[in-house]
Amino acid sequence: MQAFWKRRERPTVSDDFRRAMMRETLRTERLRVIALMITAVVFGAILTTVYLVSPDRFHRIWQGEFSLFYYYGAAGPFLLFESLLLLRINHHLRHGEDLPPVRRYIGALIEISLPTAVLIVHINNMGPQAAFGFAAPLTYFIFIVLSTLRLNFGMSAFTGLVAATELFLVFLLHPAIPANSDDPMLAPIYHAVRSMVLFIGGILAGAVGAQLHRQFEASITAATARDFVTNLFGQHVSPQVVERLLTLEPGKSGDTKQVAVMFVDIRGFTSAARERTPPEVVERLNGAFAILVEIVDRHNGIINKFLGDGFLALFGAPLDDPNAVQRAVAAAREMLAEIARDNVNSPWPLRIGIGVHVGDVVAGNVGSPRRKEYTVIGDTVNFAARLEALNKEHGSQFLVSDAVHAALGTDAADAVSLGQVEIRGYERPMTVWKLA
Repeated sequence: MQAFWKRRERPTVSDDFRRAMMRETLRTERLRVIALMITAVVFGAILTTVYLVSPDRFHRIWQGEFSLFYYYGAAGPFLLFESLLLLRINHHLRHGEDLPPVRRYIGALIEISLPTAVLIVHINNMGPQAAFGFAAPLTYFIFIVLSTLRLNFGMSAFTGLVAATELFLVFLLHPAIPANSDDPMLAPIYHAVRSMVLFIGGILAGAVGAQLHRQFEASITAATARDFVTNLFGQHVSPQVVERLLTLEPGKSGDTKQVAVMFVDIRGFTSAARERTPPEVVERLNGAFAILVEIVDRHNGIINKFLGDGFLALFGAPLDDPNAVQRAVAAAREMLAEIARDNVNSPWPLRIGIGVHVGDVVAGNVGSPRRKEYTVIGDTVNFAARLEALNKEHGSQFLVSDAVHAALGTDAADAVSLGQVEIRGYERPMTVWKLA
């Protein structure tokens, strides 16, 4: 039998991971769009305020009559485009769909072309030297920096490449730029270097985005592994056991292993529940289980399954434990003591029965391809269940097998032998011991 963590027994993990990663990418993409929209609005508000306070300064920089229409004419369509993109992202998030890569690249091309259009307008009004030294070329970096939120190296590199290419093409093709100028700020090498800086910025932004993507992958992988362990072993797995399971390497394990098996049952609970309301029954049962499960967790056991008003607990599975018997017996003793203490202040006192046996079991995943459960199978499990049931006949609360008694050694000094006991389903009597 393959180990419980074997990858081929988890066919839905890759799909879950893909969907989770897609959602995270869309969320960061949405954050990028919102950041761009906020930047455009804030910059427009600042520009409008300064213009209204001191319009002459803008006219001198603009080398003519400056109008806010230039900014609004560019920002309006840009905000409309980003709003539509935001609506599309939200739509895809709601329906669990990803944005097509082609749309991502087209969107990046449209966005990065905005500073290019503004730069062309600036050159027409301010002249090439002033325009290239003004705000428009710097705006490229806003788009490059925020491209890291795409979590995609290719998208950031593409953004930097488009910015660098468009900036250099404007220099080469705009008719207002003289072909042979003595001004060093209008030399081809000057603008080639500036364009190269933009492209390098895109590469670096892509590297940061790729690193963020890897961190998201690691986080989702860890969460997926934790969810898998929790789903496989139930909600009541000790956190310590979960941590140890997550550190194990995938691999094969033996078909059989030695496990201490514990059955716990609340005596007379069904008949007592008939006299109480359903909310009272649930509250009392949950209260008792909270005590018992916490004790099992503390002794490195796991609750394999709940059985109505009882449960099956394992010590030594799925992780091997040479002290499984000692832990199981210590947990049982503590359960009895804690339930007795809880009964003092409870209007509904409870009495529990416990049976513990140790031996080889077949441990592994059982179920359908869609739903598997880690469990143990074998005579050891059956015998532990029979031991617990014997408590009714002998008026006891804690019975163990001869194998458990032998494994305890001096720790079983208080054990009382019940001798050879007839056990249902077994041909010959078995030695049974009473503890506590």
